[in-house]
Order: sequence, then C-alpha cells, then structure tokens
Amino acid sequence: MKHIVIKVSKIALLGAVLLGPVGCKDFLDEQAPSNLTPDNFYTIPDHAEAALAAVYADMRFMGDGAGIFSSNWQLLEALTGTSTTETAQNSDLNNLYGLVHDGNTVHVVNYWNGLYKVIAQANQVLDKVPAITPMDAAQKTKILGEARFLRANAYFTAVRLWGDIPLITKPQTAASEDFQPARTPQEAIYKQIVDDLTAAESAGLAWTDLTGRVNQAAVKTLLSKVYLTMAGFPLSKGATHYKLAADKALEVITYANANPTVIGLFASLEDVHKESTENRLEHLFELQYNTLVAGNPMDNMYPNFKPVTYNGPSGTGSTVPVPSFYASYEPGDLRAKDQGYFYSTYYTNGNGAPFALGANYVFKHFNRTSNGTAGVAGTRQNNLNVPQIRYAETLLIYAEAQNELGAPTQAAYDALKKVRDRAGLTTPALGTYTQASFREAVWRERWHELCYEQITWFDMVRLRKVYNDKTNGFDNFVGHINPSSNQPLQEKHLLLPLGKQEMLNNPNLKTQNPGYPN
Repeated sequence: MKHIVIKVSKIALLGAVLLGPVGCKDFLDEQAPSNLTPDNFYTIPDHAEAALAAVYADMRFMGDGAGIFSSNWQLLEALTGTSTTETAQNSDLNNLYGLVHDGNTVHVVNYWNGLYKVIAQANQVLDKVPAITPMDAAQKTKILGEARFLRANAYFTAVRLWGDIPLITKPQTAASEDFQPARTPQEAIYKQIVDDLTAAESAGLAWTDLTGRVNQAAVKTLLSKVYLTMAGFPLSKGATHYKLAADKALEVITYANANPTVIGLFASLEDVHKESTENRLEHLFELQYNTLVAGNPMDNMYPNFKPVTYNGPSGTGSTVPVPSFYASYEPGDLRAKDQGYFYSTYYTNGNGAPFALGANYVFKHFNRTSNGTAGVAGTRQNNLNVPQIRYAETLLIYAEAQNELGAPTQAAYDALKKVRDRAGLTTPALGTYTQASFREAVWRERWHELCYEQITWFDMVRLRKVYNDKTNGFDNFVGHINPSSNQPLQEKHLLLPLGKQEMLNNPNLKTQNPGYPN
C-alpha cells in the first residue's frame, strides 16, 4: 500500500544533521542530506533521537486540515452525538454529523493515512536503532520503548476504527513480500499492541516526563485501557481482562497516592487547559504544540463569528455542544459552570468588556494565555497541548474495571469520588450502589469528564451503549438516536469504512466493512 511505505522523514533527517554532534570530525563524517537513506542514516545516537522525534511529530496528523472549516480530530467527535455544528460549508463534516460517511470521506481517509504513517516511522526506528554502535544501552532501550508505545497507540486507534487491519511491523519497500498486505484479525492486532506496551513498560522510562515524551504512567494507563477495551466488545474477554485493566490502573493510582505532587488531579478545572500545567500532574501524555512548529489545532471549537479572541469576530463553530448534552450535567457541576469545561460568556476580543455568547460552547481547549482574558491581552501564540491521557481517565478506568469483578469496592468508589469531588459534586454513599448502578455512574462520569477529547466514540463502540442525555440512562448502540443528526446509529457504524482509494491501491484488502459500498 502506497500509504504504508514511508521512508525516514525528511524533517527527521534534516533535524539529525542540524542538531547532531558539532565536532569537526563528526561534521565531516556526516552524509549530505540529499544522499541520506534509511540504510545509511542510522549511524549515531542523535540519528535515533531525530527519527523518534519524527514519530512524535507525525502524531499531530489529527490536527491537520480536513477541508474548509474542519480538522481530522473532528472525526471522533462528530459521530458521538455530543456535538453539532454552526457551519454547513464542509460536506465531509456534514456527512459525519449525519452518519452518512463513506470511503471517500476525507476525515476517514486522513486518519488511515496518518495512523499508518506513525506506524511506518515507528517501524523504522525499531528496525534500525538496535544496530547503532556505539550507543548507550539505556538510551537505546528508552528510545525503542517510546517507539513501541507510539506504534501501539496508533494500532490501538486503528483497530478500534476499522476492525481487521493490516499488521505491519517491519519497514516496507516496493520489494517487500507483503507490500500489499491483507487484513489481520483483530485478536492478532491486540496481541501486538499488548506486546509493544509490555516492552515499553520494561524500557526504563521515568514515571513522568515534563518534556512530553512517553513515560511509565502513560504506558501503564494505555495498557489498562487496552485491557478494558479487550474485556468489552468486540473481543468480549470479560473478567480476566477487567482484572488486568484494574490491576494496571491501580499501579498508577498507587504511585500517585505515594507521590501526590507528581501525579494526581489538578485542583482546578482551569488547569486542564493552561500552558503552565502542560505535561504535569494530571496530563500523563499530550500531543505537543508550539507555534514555532505547529500551533494548537482546536480552533474549530470557537463560536462562529463571536469575538472571543484577539482576532475579533472569527472562529468556525464547526464543533459545538449539543444543548441537551450540556443540560445533562448535574446541578452544581463545576464542569458545566460558565468557563468551566464550557462557556457562555467571554471578553470582547479576548480581554475587553464581558459579553454573552448566546449559547454554551466548549471551553476545555480554550487558551487564555493565547487569546486573552479579563483585562489581560493574549500572546496570540496558541502553544496549548492537546491531552491524550489524563489521570482522571486512569481513575475512571480503575473504577469501571474493578466494579466488573463483582461489586463496587471502596477503592473503586474512591476513584470515582475523586473525579466527582473536583467537579464539586456530592457522591452517594458506597452502600447505595449496586454493581449495575455503579457501572452506569462510572460510564456517565466518563461522558461528562472526558467529553471532546476523542474518547467518547470508543466508549460507545466497546460498550455497545450510548449515553442518552435526555433520560440520563444508556441506550443500546444500535437504534440510539444521535441528537446532532436525529438519525439512529446502525450496526455498520461500529466500524468505519475502508478508504475507497486504499482499496483500489491494495486489492488484498478485499471486502469493505459491512454496510458500506465497495
């Protein structure tokens, strides 16, 4: 497949030359950038670091454009029913909201291409770095561990979106035997994911990393999330994997309890989206953004033509909350308070007189430092990272998985209560819950705490359940009416369609996912 055959990024190659050793001999020994290939590039440790940096950089594909007024990340929000749009110019985005997407939908195509580019770059690192000599053994092991996490993360996203997908673990060329690979059963994909994350766990990574690189807390939380997913649909492994999920999440919680200044929940919801708190405490793993390289890509959540930033009346409003979802928060929930996770008022041009927005919009990704706040002008440089794994999710993974082993325990209850405490909510006593009612309490908390972080859709698929914001209960996935489109979810929506062009390029992909035209 043409999208899977990726050589070492030109950016990585150039970065290795520019950022590598500065000694005269080393400089003279360097290959000219135009002559570098994967075979002659991986010769010194700095090359390994540069190649790994390319894998991190490629993860930012989710923020790339997907046509007018849209970005790739909106794929995982538009389908959930928790958001709608104030614009109508992007037909692909409208098709996602209307649940009529297909193999030509640009967001679907871009996600496939982006994920497999990450996988291909990680494969290069994992294949070439082991032979670099001399190189500090601990540095090499750490780089390989990070690459395996990044590959696992990409495969975990892909297998949940498309089901059976090609499993490629070696660099590809046109001469490769599996240049046009067939789809691999999901079970084998998950085995590779677990193997990669288990290896990353043993790579000597620090528990946290303020630079934003992969760390032990992120690895263990992702592994617990993988086990939780395997316990549910479509693999349905049940109790054994709920226990694996609970045990792995508990390792992070135990460390956090012993080191509360290193890992924990932010005291304030405001800290969830502040530049000064990036890669700290609750943020276990984020996509790194800086305007010198790439600025924060979440501007599509700004209200349409409302002057909430220094740009004045701008913004696209192409991802805004469904009113019924916002209304589903409990009375007194700080997340639903103005300028909590949502906002209904702001300051003219970012720092002027207060004004009403006329509706509630997503505030969770709003950067006051960049856009301005009351009486304080913004920097106009949106360097805010995009969260991928927060400690709040670790707590909720543990609470859900532990409860599935029989009944809510005190530890599971405490994990749920910490998230609700931060939201200013009173949690009923442990004894008032049954296993079933606690299960739904945790699910409900996931919807309300983790919304608009590209997580909700995957919960819907693994649970085969969807939060009904009008009844406060849970509907079966098939037949649930998405509030954004007033259309029912169908069986086919559990998977995305394979891209039409990808199937033309690789006939070994063969059958399209059920319900979509070939």
